[in-house]
Amino acid sequence: MAQPPEPGRTPNPSERESVDESLPRGIRIAGAWSWRLLLIGAVIAVVVFLIIELRLIVIPVLVAVLLSALLVPLVQLMVKHRWPRWLAIVLAFVVVAVIIAGLVLLVVLQIKGESHALQTRSVDAYDAFRDWLRGPPLELTDKQINGWLTQGLAALQQDSQVLISGALSIGSTLGHVLTGVLLTAFSTLFILIDGKGIWGWIVRIFPRRARAAVDGAGRAGWVTLTNFARVQVLVASIDAVGIGLVAFFLGLPLVIPIAVLVFLGSFIPIVGAVITGALAVVVALVYNGWVAAIIMLIGVLAVQQLEGHVLQPLIMGSAVKVHPLAVVLVVATGSLLAGIPGALFAVPFAAVLNVMVRYVSGGSWRSGADAAYTGPPDALWQTVPRPRRLRTAKTTDGDES
Repeated sequence: MAQPPEPGRTPNPSERESVDESLPRGIRIAGAWSWRLLLIGAVIAVVVFLIIELRLIVIPVLVAVLLSALLVPLVQLMVKHRWPRWLAIVLAFVVVAVIIAGLVLLVVLQIKGESHALQTRSVDAYDAFRDWLRGPPLELTDKQINGWLTQGLAALQQDSQVLISGALSIGSTLGHVLTGVLLTAFSTLFILIDGKGIWGWIVRIFPRRARAAVDGAGRAGWVTLTNFARVQVLVASIDAVGIGLVAFFLGLPLVIPIAVLVFLGSFIPIVGAVITGALAVVVALVYNGWVAAIIMLIGVLAVQQLEGHVLQPLIMGSAVKVHPLAVVLVVATGSLLAGIPGALFAVPFAAVLNVMVRYVSGGSWRSGADAAYTGPPDALWQTVPRPRRLRTAKTTDGDES
């Protein structure tokens, strides 16, 4: 039996091996896993810290990546029909800018046109609500009503602090907002123009033996992100049109802002559509009464059923292979970490990460992993990921490089 090393003397390899063998196998495996997991957790914590600190740059770039994933197929289609590439990029960019500006203009015009009527109806609805609280069966006093309203507003403010702070993290001043918009526009434009060069530069950062895996995983993730962007726009448009039409036929105020809000909220799968639909029901209850609120609720539920049982399984299921429970969990985690931006990017991030991990673990890239990396294909423009064949470069002395 090996004796323990004397104090102050460095144990030789055989003594260290004896000490390791004295530990149970389960302890050795747990220890090996533990320090590796701690190291991975530390790296993730540093990355999250840097993202939070650089959020004014990271968020516009992420928005630009989503816009690029939506615009690349449009640019591809125009180039395939023999449009000049520069003209296709400019036209796609202008179309998106016009659509966004048009929606903002419609919302501002409707709010401005109905502001006086909204103020009057809001005061009437508030008075009617207080009269209902004073009457049977509640029969509350004004003091009780004011106290409960104060507590409700305080709770609402506290619960929404995370989302509001996340929204303000995009830019708390006008200068930050303008900087974010310009950065998003320039990033989108450069991704459309030189996406291949940007991706090649990213891949060359990694070690040579890992570049084949990184390249293939990135292309697979880009395909998933492109499918997600296109499908999510379709699903959000159907939700917005359906709920907007119900609100229009009920004569609700601010129909266009409600439809735009539903459209934007639908980019957060499951959770966003539910929250914006509930807001439409509240507006119907406040301004048009119980009957309109019930009809609005039925309309929202019908649209949600259409999305949940038809659109999500048939369309979204093929684009984002993430379980609905995982969607809810990643959205909740993203909202806690980064507010509204975190909830927006949580699902596409989880979907892309899932596909990339599955690609790397699948091992289809290993056939060319030992070969020299000669640069990625036009990854940002491909719609179907294909295994990349890497050629082996020979040096002058015959060794592989």
